[in-house]
Amino acid sequence: MTTLAIDCGGGGIKASVLDEAGTMRAHPIRVPTPYPLPTSLFVQTLVDLAGQLPKAEKATVGMPGMLRHGVVVSTPHYVTKSGPRTRVLPELVEQWSGFDAQTILADAFGIPTRVLNDAEVHGAGVIAGAGLELVMTLGTGLGFALFDGSRLAPHMEMSQAPVRWGLSYDTYIGEHERRRLGDALWSRRVGRMVDGLRPVFLWDRLYIGGGNSRHITPTVLAKLGDDIVIVPNSAALIGGARVWQLLID
Repeated sequence: MTTLAIDCGGGGIKASVLDEAGTMRAHPIRVPTPYPLPTSLFVQTLVDLAGQLPKAEKATVGMPGMLRHGVVVSTPHYVTKSGPRTRVLPELVEQWSGFDAQTILADAFGIPTRVLNDAEVHGAGVIAGAGLELVMTLGTGLGFALFDGSRLAPHMEMSQAPVRWGLSYDTYIGEHERRRLGDALWSRRVGRMVDGLRPVFLWDRLYIGGGNSRHITPTVLAKLGDDIVIVPNSAALIGGARVWQLLID
């Protein structure tokens, strides 16, 4: 069984086809995320990507925001005029709220499809399936997923929780702040975030991934602890195949 895996981010959308072991059967392809992004353009962009890859038997799509059973509750970037940190368009908020992405994409692809939060798909590619495992992805903002054994917990938008100075985690450790502060100061923020969340979750293991995980400085990495693993961004696609093995309520 092969899986079309699509990872939808705030800045780019990438896709590949993988076998059941998570081995890529096609070189990943990537396009910039188009803005403004009505739901019809989102679907067409993904269908166009799929058309450039070998035919797969099922599909997994990871995208930012709060999703329940494949239905979008809210998505932070896709409702904006020009991408993250730009003006929110009310007509896009209306379009995306309650958008049944899973059903519509399954019809568009013509194969069984799962649509989950992107951090949840990322996590499926790295978890061991034992104990309480938390996954955080660092990119445009903060992605978050929690697993108990091989069971995925209901999604929580930790990215929207307040931190300090009126900032949410999404803003506090997002790409904009990394560029503004530089890697050293930004990495210290990541360390403070981990220290603050550890007593809240008491995880057995925390995985940190996403494109910006590579920018965490060696000094901060050395202080994070043995219960923390930095994982490659390729997990976002590998998880597309493995997510079908998870227990999802």
